[in-house]
Amino acid sequence: MLNFLKKDPKKKLQKLINRKLEQARDIQRSGDIKAYALMMGEIEELQKQFDSM
Repeated sequence: MLNFLKKDPKKKLQKLINRKLEQARDIQRSGDIKAYALMMGEIEELQKQFDSM
């Protein structure tokens, strides 16, 4: 009945992915390629979760 008050988990996950992409961009620009690769791995896992929803 009050479904409009519930947060959409897909939207929440997309915001998290976008935030992590921005962090990954900043890490890459700082020159830390290893940390960038780790962050991109996390993002890929989140994308898989998002696609399975």
